[in-house]
Amino acid sequence: MKIKIEEPDRLISVRAVQMWRASRMIGHGAGLLVLAGLIGADRLFHWWTWAGWGLYFLTALTILSAVYSIGVEPAFLQRTWRYRVSEEYVQLKHGVLTRVHVLVPMAKVEYVTTNQGPIMRRYGLYNIQIGTMASSHQIPAVPEAEAIALRDQIARLAQVKDGG
Repeated sequence: MKIKIEEPDRLISVRAVQMWRASRMIGHGAGLLVLAGLIGADRLFHWWTWAGWGLYFLTALTILSAVYSIGVEPAFLQRTWRYRVSEEYVQLKHGVLTRVHVLVPMAKVEYVTTNQGPIMRRYGLYNIQIGTMASSHQIPAVPEAEAIALRDQIARLAQVKDGG
């Protein structure tokens, strides 16, 4: 007997794009400030010539990385993330180049938590962490009310499957 598992169809929040961009701007901005300080020190203390060129090369790589990870990647991530919670499974599907489709059996779920950092709080988003004995999985950037309801639903379904 073949079991038909429906494809995940629920999207993460569209605010995830803005949240990821803000977070990545902070990270890349900090990296560029450090590189600017090192380039300033190179000019002030006249380090070896190759050190200055290396710092300029790293700065160029950081700028290219910032363009991709701030301007391009967040929109792709948001468009490709899908999830579904059923009585049997939590399904997670994401990825552009490497596609990942994970089925987490409810009977294996040991815990489910929500977490939120300061940037996510600004956008009203939560991550949902689903843990089994062997691994941990995350549904990113879910709006607050939906995240809390989803956490409670998964916990309830996992408890029923566990026999509790």
